[in-house]
Amino acid sequence: MKKLPAKRGRVAVIGAGPGGMAAALSVHQAGHEVVLFERYPHARPAGNILNLWPPPIKALGLLGVNTEDLGAPCTAEFRNARGRRRVRAALPEQVVRDYGGGFIGLLRPELYERLLDALPKGVLQVNHTVERVEQDESGVRLHLADGRVHEADLVIGADGIDSLVRRTLWGDSPKREHNLHIFGGYTFDESVETEPGMCVLSHTRTVQGSWTAIRDKGRDGHQWWMLEAFDASREFTGDLHSTATSLGQAFARPLPQLIAATDSAHVQHWVIRDRKPLKQWSKGRATLVGDAAHPTSPYAGYGAGMATEDGYFIGRHLAGVDLSDYAAVRQALDAFEAPRKPHTARQSQQAYVLGQVFHHAPRALQPIRDAILDRRLGRQGRSLSCLPVGNPTAAAEPGHRRRTP
Repeated sequence: MKKLPAKRGRVAVIGAGPGGMAAALSVHQAGHEVVLFERYPHARPAGNILNLWPPPIKALGLLGVNTEDLGAPCTAEFRNARGRRRVRAALPEQVVRDYGGGFIGLLRPELYERLLDALPKGVLQVNHTVERVEQDESGVRLHLADGRVHEADLVIGADGIDSLVRRTLWGDSPKREHNLHIFGGYTFDESVETEPGMCVLSHTRTVQGSWTAIRDKGRDGHQWWMLEAFDASREFTGDLHSTATSLGQAFARPLPQLIAATDSAHVQHWVIRDRKPLKQWSKGRATLVGDAAHPTSPYAGYGAGMATEDGYFIGRHLAGVDLSDYAAVRQALDAFEAPRKPHTARQSQQAYVLGQVFHHAPRALQPIRDAILDRRLGRQGRSLSCLPVGNPTAAAEPGHRRRTP
């Protein structure tokens, strides 16, 4: 990192999700005073199941988060619904050595707990709703719901897909409906026989059904998800567990058995939406990270990972910067977002396109699509040699290696 500034700047972060907590940690490491505002009584995870990749795991370690035994490292395979392998992701030896696998299965609450444990005392301010953001070249003013005004040199919007900061900077924009919905759940039932350390992604003509190993607080288990086309203009009123069970019947073992072993209380449902990528994230003394900048469909499996990377890099670009100097702030924010924008936009758009290809392809083209996948990818179960999805520069800074069980 660069030399720490002689004068501490004042940074406000809005939203205590992975991106916001990572940003607060990184800004603190950069030597600035940081306050993290969260409107709810506590930092709460939006959902239960989660997958991370090696780059954000490394970023977390460099931010001082305990990553030992965080999640289950997996080898990813794409299979057809009958269980026949189409392709296996072959990982570089270094990734396997340092992280155990390229797909890390865990539950969101444990990630939040690890991030919260790493935050310095007093940084997180819960029950603080920011209602309005004003700025000029001299500074930023956050107007809170209780009438107070918080002044800062810089504000980081980590406040999700409905971000107040994004709307303040760039105006409102419509959400993009994917017309897809997802059912997801997890179980620690040991009676279901599975292949250890695997992430298996499968499709029928119209449904994605997938499962991975997970590790949570020292327990081994599995998470699964079912994804299909859904008219986003209507409300889903069915039973979550029974609907997932019905969808899972078309798939090979152990997916139906994992769904059957899942407590109904551990099944969630959400409709998939995003927003088109912004051409610019920062304006004046304000910038965005995570879903506020690039909300992404879970088809990328990388929303939380990209948010964590954003948070890591924003602090690195603020190290050594005099935040009272408007020109220096602008230069730092431009340098932060320049490499992040094309990477995150590519992931977000790719996730959208994949969802359309697998769930909204014309019926007549679906057999052709599947035949191509089976014949070209499935010949002799060949391997796909690739690096984990994500920004390779996230792993560029030395000094941290994940310990795996």
